[in-house]
Amino acid sequence: MDSDSGLARAVEVLDEATALVITAGAGMGVDSGLPDFRGNTGFWKAYPAYAKLGINFASMANPRWFHTDPSFAWGFYGHRMHLYRTIEPHRGFAILRRWASRLSAGSFVFTSNVDGQFQRAGFDDNRINECHGSLDWLQCLDACGAPLFSSSQVHVEVDPVTFRARGALPLCPHCGALARPNVLMFGDFRWDEARCREQTDRLEQWLDTVFGGRIVVVECGAGLAIPTVRDFGEQLASSHGARIVRINVREPEVALPHVELALGALDALSQIDALRGS
Repeated sequence: MDSDSGLARAVEVLDEATALVITAGAGMGVDSGLPDFRGNTGFWKAYPAYAKLGINFASMANPRWFHTDPSFAWGFYGHRMHLYRTIEPHRGFAILRRWASRLSAGSFVFTSNVDGQFQRAGFDDNRINECHGSLDWLQCLDACGAPLFSSSQVHVEVDPVTFRARGALPLCPHCGALARPNVLMFGDFRWDEARCREQTDRLEQWLDTVFGGRIVVVECGAGLAIPTVRDFGEQLASSHGARIVRINVREPEVALPHVELALGALDALSQIDALRGS
């Protein structure tokens, strides 16, 4: 499907929608200026200190560092935490919010991103499912039983050259042990999924209320390397008859009657919005 016909078809699909499910992977944040971690090249460009060490994203995003070298672990996640707090969500988020506001059932967000950008863009926190957790929340590394706690008052100083944390590290307010982000990492068997589970329950309840309507999934920047987001949209297509508008520069392929757009998230959303006359 060429770009023009894909955009026109996306408009038709969205104009028929009664409920909107917004699904997003890492590609959603690139237009806001967030790093593209696709492949070692993208990761090492953002974090040259790890290139010198020969450590890739999958190796760095591993809970073992919190046990063996906490300053090293918190250098990586402390830097990301600061970056996500200071970056401004791009205009595509506002476009999606406007589309959702016109639908009686509104929208729900399903994202693998841990950056909190949908909340910062004004989306209702009760209508967001962060399937890999969020850097806005922390958990006890020792799993002492304390509930998750906000990272909003946590500030980690990071050496800009070595990307190692300097000074005091975040601690569990209940037992005083080291804290870690409430983010699902690679090889992570102690991620506290309580918050995600509550989000999933709310998503399922919402889906029950819109069943039988015309659900449209707008998928932004979700790749095949970790297909959680893509799989979820395709499950909705199978179980709820949803139509998918897949926006992905590198991997847009999806079978008819769904729509594929080989564009970046902001570019695609802006062009669709212009065609809809919004």
